[in-house]
Amino acid sequence: MKTLLDAVRGGRMDDIRPLLARLDRGGRKGALEELKALRKEAWDWPWGERTRVRKAILVAGAGCHTGAAGCATWLGARDMRGWVHSVNPWVLEVLGDREPEWLADLARRLAARAVESETEYRFVEELARRAGCPLPVSDGMARAWAERVSGSRRPERPLVDVLRADAHLDVLIPHLLTMPELPPVVAWVDSRSPAGYWPAALTTLVTDGLLDRAALLDSCVARLLRGGKPTDLRFCLLVVRGLGPTSDEEAARTADWMAMAADGPSPVAGHAQEVLARLDAQGALSVRQLAEVSGSVLFRTEKKLVRAQLVHLGKVLRRDPSAAGELLPVIADAFGHPDTDTQERALKLAARALPAATPEVREETARMASLLGPAHRAAARAVFGELLEDEPEAAYEEILPPPPAPRPVGPPPGSVAELTEEVTAVLLRPDQEDVTAFERALDGLVRYAHSGTEELVAALEPALAGMWWATAPEGEVEWRLSRGHDGLHIVAASLLGRVSRKAVHDAQALRTGTDSCCHDALNGVLHARLWEAAAGVRSGRLPYLLATPTWHTGTIDAVELVERLRGYQALGVHAGPVDFAQALLRVRRTGAEEAARQASALGTEQGDRLAAWLRADEPVAAVVARPVETDVTVAHDWVRQTVVTARRMLLATRENRLVRETFPRAFHWLGSAHSPRNQDCYCWMAESPRWTAALPEDGETLAAWLLPSVAACVEEQRGGTWLLPALAETGGPAAGAIHLALAYGLGARHAEDRLAAVDALLVLAARGRLDAGLLGGELAALVERESVKPNRLADAARTAAGTGAYGTVLSVLVPVLPTLLARERAPRGLGDLLAVAAECAELSGPPKTGPVPGLAETAARGGTTQLVRQAIRLEAACRAGTG
Repeated sequence: MKTLLDAVRGGRMDDIRPLLARLDRGGRKGALEELKALRKEAWDWPWGERTRVRKAILVAGAGCHTGAAGCATWLGARDMRGWVHSVNPWVLEVLGDREPEWLADLARRLAARAVESETEYRFVEELARRAGCPLPVSDGMARAWAERVSGSRRPERPLVDVLRADAHLDVLIPHLLTMPELPPVVAWVDSRSPAGYWPAALTTLVTDGLLDRAALLDSCVARLLRGGKPTDLRFCLLVVRGLGPTSDEEAARTADWMAMAADGPSPVAGHAQEVLARLDAQGALSVRQLAEVSGSVLFRTEKKLVRAQLVHLGKVLRRDPSAAGELLPVIADAFGHPDTDTQERALKLAARALPAATPEVREETARMASLLGPAHRAAARAVFGELLEDEPEAAYEEILPPPPAPRPVGPPPGSVAELTEEVTAVLLRPDQEDVTAFERALDGLVRYAHSGTEELVAALEPALAGMWWATAPEGEVEWRLSRGHDGLHIVAASLLGRVSRKAVHDAQALRTGTDSCCHDALNGVLHARLWEAAAGVRSGRLPYLLATPTWHTGTIDAVELVERLRGYQALGVHAGPVDFAQALLRVRRTGAEEAARQASALGTEQGDRLAAWLRADEPVAAVVARPVETDVTVAHDWVRQTVVTARRMLLATRENRLVRETFPRAFHWLGSAHSPRNQDCYCWMAESPRWTAALPEDGETLAAWLLPSVAACVEEQRGGTWLLPALAETGGPAAGAIHLALAYGLGARHAEDRLAAVDALLVLAARGRLDAGLLGGELAALVERESVKPNRLADAARTAAGTGAYGTVLSVLVPVLPTLLARERAPRGLGDLLAVAAECAELSGPPKTGPVPGLAETAARGGTTQLVRQAIRLEAACRAGTG
């Protein structure tokens, strides 16, 4: 055993097998324990020596294991992987004396683990060959095999030839298609040359008889039915189309095609729709089945699919008028489709089918006509006549969500146990940045450190024993906490003595207020607050924090802040500079004259400063009203060494000398003048709701500073509009900055970003803070500069109107339309935008600003394009309201 361990320590791979052969079962078991200890010890060795020795440890350990389960665990361990040169030949050598059944068991176990490379695949393959058993198959094996096959493809050796020569094709391909996601090398297809990729190769192999046609077709259809990544579904569609199923094969899967047409992604649903149309033409689809699938398809939002289904239903009704009894109710469901063109098509189709229907079906269809929009009511009356009941039109009422009510932060924790629970919850969920929970926990730590540090420490130490800083060296803890933004960990670690007093003092002095961007500055304010609190819990000097919010937005009630200062005065306590500065930025300044008078009556420095701050009622940084046009970088082409820029309308802020001269250094960036032309932000700060909680009464200022991030959402960036709903809840005026940010959000590239902007729009409207003319003007300017695309704006407007805010949406769109209508060539999406405006005008009444410039000229062009039809519709709605 000693000789074996010496060989392992020396990395002498060729000596391991002869030495293992001299050991019996007990000797190998003892050697294995020594190898495990050596494996841990080697972690502290220099890299080169460690790598050489650990290779030998892996080989020797594999030979010492007498059970296949233990050997698989040893060989598959994460820390034993990753070498450039494989040691598998030596492993196979030391396993040469094992029985075939043992090797087969090992192969199955290794395949079931994470096979991540071609080397591991070949190792399992060789074990199976030596054992004389079928190749064990798993997701990892299939993935590694696919990458191996794709890597073997060359221009002189097509992919299909590589697959033909593979001995395991018949077991790996079926498993490949059952994986949760196809390997990227399989799913990706170059549309310029699809014949050289996997779908074409698989269909060729079916023709050659090397793959089972029915099994491949079933697998692909099942995957299309199950859904998945777009690339995976495209792959399966290509295979299905390449196989060219016969009529019988398609008819045998009718239920699958129906389910795909109803619920599948658009490309899949479109293919299923084509198959079902063929089956219907061949008489393989019953009228009941057609009605069932049509009811689902006509409920979809994709106009192309809905229109195709209506066209097909028209063909069926011409071929078989007796089918009207089952199909007319389905067609009538389309009367409630959000697309007015679809409503019109459905109404015309119903008019043709109505004579062949029974009286009961006619009456049912007429009742459904109430779902039609106002534009089609006259046509519906002509179609249904007396069957259509006249309903008195109710007066329009704008539907807006209730204004968000401020939620109180509530009283401090009532006991040490309650505080411990709240602190632990905040520390264990750093990804859930709940401002209320964070502020309550921070204030609670300061309060109970003042009233009884020993009891607090005794409760927190066992609860927080699992935190990374609880066992890490003190130097590492101080280094990490002083350079990162670790939130409440800073205060908790200081309280429990994991950070020295010197480190707390040095961290407080570190903030210079010379941050490069608003993200760093706002995080820096929080960082300064935390380190000041870290010092406070060590000294126990502060009875509570001044900056703890009154409401969830971060705002502090002015009278409540005066009472807190009065409590400090009674105890003879001086406020923490950072804590007091943050309290000033959070206090509600509007209508606070009485609070200012009470603050002055305190006769303290902080009371006088608070009174002056309330009476001044000025933002922390005033926003320059006129936007600044500047070029910003939107992309880098590193290959060509070029930079892609875009023209942006951004806003500057003015200097606030009071903040610069009287606030701590951590706040100096906030009080400095900033222009978009001299701001470059390269940080990767995660967005935080604590930014809006830092300046809850200065939404305009925040909007101006964060505007570049919001504006970037009209390009590739995702997630930049997350703060818009929070900005809509801030105090202070809602002027140019908030409305410009909202305009960018409504034209964002990604639907989830536009949805956040719609939420903000409705909140502003509900609070009576929306200036529709200002927002429309900003949108018109952005559309004119092609920063906002009309089709994206139409999608956002349609979403907002769908909540019932038709009048609000119309008032925002009216200023945008003249800019687009004046163009010689209509931009993409203008027809959709006109459709939303027309629907809003039909339901809420014509715009209060009068006729839309350019609308009459567009309506008079003639033709049947979407643009002209919707222009005619909007003009008719405007005339109906004024006539």
